[in-house]
Amino acid sequence: MQMQLTRFYPSHTETIKQLFTSVFSDNEGASEGKLIGNLTEDVMTTTDAQDLDGFIAIKNNQTIGCILLTRLSFESDINAFLLSPVAIHTKHQRQGIGQQLIQFGIRQLKENGVSLLLTYGDPAFYTKVGFTPISEKVVKAPFELSQPEGWLAQSLVGGEVEAMAGKASCVAAFNNAELW
Repeated sequence: MQMQLTRFYPSHTETIKQLFTSVFSDNEGASEGKLIGNLTEDVMTTTDAQDLDGFIAIKNNQTIGCILLTRLSFESDINAFLLSPVAIHTKHQRQGIGQQLIQFGIRQLKENGVSLLLTYGDPAFYTKVGFTPISEKVVKAPFELSQPEGWLAQSLVGGEVEAMAGKASCVAAFNNAELW
């Protein structure tokens, strides 16, 4: 059966929470799985609709992947989002599904006028989908980064990521220095 990529809806909240809990438990231990599962639920249930987007991959009627995107605000009026978190079902990892899902999400964001996308994660993975490492001198993260090499961005309007005045403000679910 063909994989389907689609926008997530609030009715998917429990399924998505379970996916993130399972994937992060498998890869990083049960306590991390519970933490990320709860964070994901918090993102989906407390973030205003205009500040949240997300996409899922479905195969054989099972949700096998999900990306969530939340608004980042700056002093300027740039339309920017943060890609985080991302999960692909353990049995379906290393098949390019995450890359397909992210590229699908990027196309949707471009259509909605988003001009800057940031993420905080593994450069080896995210550079495969167009992200480049950036310095906090270019874009200041909402909190001090414990792993500054994981701060990545891509312009969705072409060209290089331009320096932003002030630091980013994130949605409430990510407004916790321990997550950064």
